[in-house]
Amino acid sequence: MRTKSSKTDRRITSAARRKGLALVSATRSGSAARRVSGLEAKSNWGAAIVCTVKTVSSAALNVIETSLPGVLIMEPKVFADERGFFMETYRADTFRNLGIDAVFVQDNHSRSARGVLRGLHYQQPNAQGKLVRCTGGALFDVVVDIRVGSPHFGKWVAAELSASNKRMLWAPPGFAHGFCALTDDADLVYKCTTFYDAANDRSILWSDPDLAIAWPISKPLLSPKDAAAPRLKDAKVLPQFTGMP
Repeated sequence: MRTKSSKTDRRITSAARRKGLALVSATRSGSAARRVSGLEAKSNWGAAIVCTVKTVSSAALNVIETSLPGVLIMEPKVFADERGFFMETYRADTFRNLGIDAVFVQDNHSRSARGVLRGLHYQQPNAQGKLVRCTGGALFDVVVDIRVGSPHFGKWVAAELSASNKRMLWAPPGFAHGFCALTDDADLVYKCTTFYDAANDRSILWSDPDLAIAWPISKPLLSPKDAAAPRLKDAKVLPQFTGMP
């Protein structure tokens, strides 16, 4: 693990990030050969990133469609002046127009120290859709398609979410989610479409070689549960693919 320090925080970085390149999003299949695209050259996280992106703008949001159908990165319109700023982080009609007709029933807030990795988490049955954002520090956020029968099974998308870029990420039900803290303190706030169900809370191993996620950290601080999580191929209970979200 390598770190970079500043007066405001210390951030975990990769070689590509140290070149000052900007992340949009990333996806990779564990079985796919490593390829480089034009967008990949602009990524924070180096090789093995393949991405197709379309940006849609509205009055309140810029929406980036990632190469996992249904997984969206959202950039709220921020109205800032000398007093501070204002932005909308959720509005039901705007989200319905994006195809997200979800009812959120629970909000959660987690804080992680630098180097902490949480994930890859999912709930099955009672799968959760999650709308996540970072309200303090910065996070490397990952979503994996784990729906059996999906044409994108085992592929992942990643983005940096931070208090400064104010990006949000929508992970539909049927996807696993995880993140690692890039700064000394990183706060993740997220909305869920179903209640937390401890009996059906599950994990996939963060370092599963079949997924080959390009985490910007090699020796994270893990919970005992996440450290002992099975690889995707060994998971006993997974969601089924029923069509695009």
